[in-house]
Amino acid sequence: MRIDEHPILGTFEKGRKVQFTFDGKTMEGFEGEPIAIALRSKGILIHRYTAKRNEPRGMFCAIGRCTDCIMVVDGVLNVRTCVEPLKEGMVVQTQMGNGPERSSE
Repeated sequence: MRIDEHPILGTFEKGRKVQFTFDGKTMEGFEGEPIAIALRSKGILIHRYTAKRNEPRGMFCAIGRCTDCIMVVDGVLNVRTCVEPLKEGMVVQTQMGNGPERSSE
């Protein structure tokens, strides 16, 4: 599911293979590619569930403008995974609604 050669943009340089964790499972992707692309290449299309209706959302605009691809990345809520580069050891989680509540301490 990765684009290796685009008819207009040409070919893409892939970074080195790195491991990251998605919802507790170890996965591999290429360093520097958007997190959403690494997930999509593994067939993962749902990134979050909406707060009001619990509806699934995934990558839509792929340029960081909408919020359909937001996820929890390394404990940070609302990360736009379509533009966030993948790094070794990242912990990526499906975001449920507005994300987990944090304590005020």
